[in-house]
Amino acid sequence: MANLVMKNGAVFPGETTGNLNKIVGEVVFNTSIVGYEEVLTDPSYKGQIVVFTYPSIGNYGFEMIKGKNIYPKAIVIQNSWVNEDIFEEINQLPIVIIRGVDTRKIAELIRDEGTMLGAIIKSNKFEETVKYLNTTTICNPVAQVTCESKYTIKPNIKKVAVLDFGIKEGILNHLIKRNLNLEVFPAFSNAKEILDSDPDGILLSNGPGDPRELQSVIDTIKELIGKVPIMGICLGHQLLSLSLGCEVEKMKYGHRGGNHGVKDLKLDKTFITAQNHGYVVKKESVLENDQLEISHININDGSIEGICHKKLPVLSIQFHPEGSPGTQETEYLFQKFINLL
Repeated sequence: MANLVMKNGAVFPGETTGNLNKIVGEVVFNTSIVGYEEVLTDPSYKGQIVVFTYPSIGNYGFEMIKGKNIYPKAIVIQNSWVNEDIFEEINQLPIVIIRGVDTRKIAELIRDEGTMLGAIIKSNKFEETVKYLNTTTICNPVAQVTCESKYTIKPNIKKVAVLDFGIKEGILNHLIKRNLNLEVFPAFSNAKEILDSDPDGILLSNGPGDPRELQSVIDTIKELIGKVPIMGICLGHQLLSLSLGCEVEKMKYGHRGGNHGVKDLKLDKTFITAQNHGYVVKKESVLENDQLEISHININDGSIEGICHKKLPVLSIQFHPEGSPGTQETEYLFQKFINLL
């Protein structure tokens, strides 16, 4: 047995196996019905405890993630898997699993009170754990998921420099599919190094954590704006927005799942998107910036899902146009970026 202890004192008992030291991370929930393999291998979940609200996780196995890095610290699920063989298979991965938990109750708590730190423990030291959670912080994890050195993928005519803040393989695959030459740089590369590669465009990738902690990256992006076309995705969108003078704030419980409605204001059309973020660009800061305009909004809460520059070839989106997991209705945005090159 094990317990998920939340920062506010709530305790959710469940079952786990093997040796378990205290696991601490930000507790977030994901509403996707499928795509749990993609969640486990998404660097944007680095260091988090992911709660799946869908009650049947593991029903098509884990073949896809064998040999790949697993980024969440733990996952919390409601079901007892399809069979014990699958549970034992996933239990060999470098991740803690707690099952038999009322995951929708956790999601309800997070919706009411916001995302918060939590810990998975085998003991009953609840008060001690809550005290610890209220006095600790989690450092920004981008440095742990970026590449160590730059690398090139599929040379071709057009070259895109990719800043890797924890990029998903699915994004790279969509760019490769469009016959782009990709040169992938570590997150903290400087502007001169990036521009010396003579790119036709720059893509700022997704990634984990609070963008406001990456001031050196923001300063680098400021030097890149106006030099070549730029596209930002998820964390990259937030960093680009900060570089353009906007503000970012932490959301109460974030958007995580594969069924979030987003409206493209120029097309006057709504799409279903995949999302994973806990921060958002403040709408007021965009409206007050006469260089920018809002391109996409969330149809549920009206939050900003995309911006573009009125004069420069700059666009950014909060959601994941590649899906992985989720629909691929917004692939057109990759082509929109390519048209700027």
